[in-house]
Amino acid sequence: MPQEKTSLLVVTIPAFDEAGTIVDVIRRIPRDIRRISKVDVVVIDDGSTDETAELAAQAGAKVVSFSHNKGLGAAFGQALRTALALGADIIVNIDADGQFNPEDIATLISPIMDGKADMVTASRFADPDLVPEMPWIKKWGNGKVADIVNKLTGQSLCDVSCGFRAYSRDAALRATLLGGHTYTHEVILDLAFRGLRIIEIPIKVIGVRKVGKSKVAGNLWEYGWNSLIIILRAFRDYRPMHVFGGISLVFLILALFCGSFVLSHYFATGGFSPYIFVAFLGGGFGFISLICYITALLAGMINRLRILQDEQLFLLRKQEYLPDSERKS
Repeated sequence: MPQEKTSLLVVTIPAFDEAGTIVDVIRRIPRDIRRISKVDVVVIDDGSTDETAELAAQAGAKVVSFSHNKGLGAAFGQALRTALALGADIIVNIDADGQFNPEDIATLISPIMDGKADMVTASRFADPDLVPEMPWIKKWGNGKVADIVNKLTGQSLCDVSCGFRAYSRDAALRATLLGGHTYTHEVILDLAFRGLRIIEIPIKVIGVRKVGKSKVAGNLWEYGWNSLIIILRAFRDYRPMHVFGGISLVFLILALFCGSFVLSHYFATGGFSPYIFVAFLGGGFGFISLICYITALLAGMINRLRILQDEQLFLLRKQEYLPDSERKS
């Protein structure tokens, strides 16, 4: 059922040394949005060494500061907790570097307000006419990561790395993120595996930062490696039978190949020599296959327990962040 009115929108901005752009981003956030009664802005200062926190506070934002740089993933997690504590019905996360247009927030939250999505992500690549100017290697890398995430989750997203996103309250309550480096891929994997509705909206963005260099994707190889680790860990946790069962199948095929080779040699010559080592090798492959299969079964059982624990965690969070107006006296 579409929401007729949303009481509170919280716009969160993780920031690390963004004194050159943070004020402009905050001031351009619209305060008058249809079906929104109030807009709060929260800046998560990720241990900045410049005047990011002071300037954000002067611009009217609520500021939460870390004592040292913890990474974008940790800053985003704190952003969700802070927004939920403020009673947010919808949370929009936007980068502090000025590449996104804050005026697009109304477009981004519309599907959530209409009850059509739990999470909406801005897409830089869904519309060919809106693809920003950026190095070809970044476009290629984004496309490959999107392909991997889509295959793992069954989604059809063109952009899984964009930081401009909107979340319903329930989506934010359900998100369980463990990565500190970044969150963009992990949150899609996490929510998609839980069956939440994710859509993307083409939005025009600036492909190159106005000031400074990217704190996350500055080193493409490091960024790619860290993103791959997050993706593999999420797939391992939510699809353990696919991971360990697949490994088990590979070693089983190797064991069967070795076994069939040795048997064919035995029937042809009446002996195992000189390929007796192949029989031992096949036995080793078979043992590894069995261990991996048992691991897959145990991991599947653990995953079932995790699903139940995630649901309990969701209910606990829902109670913890229950608006004061809904609490029983």
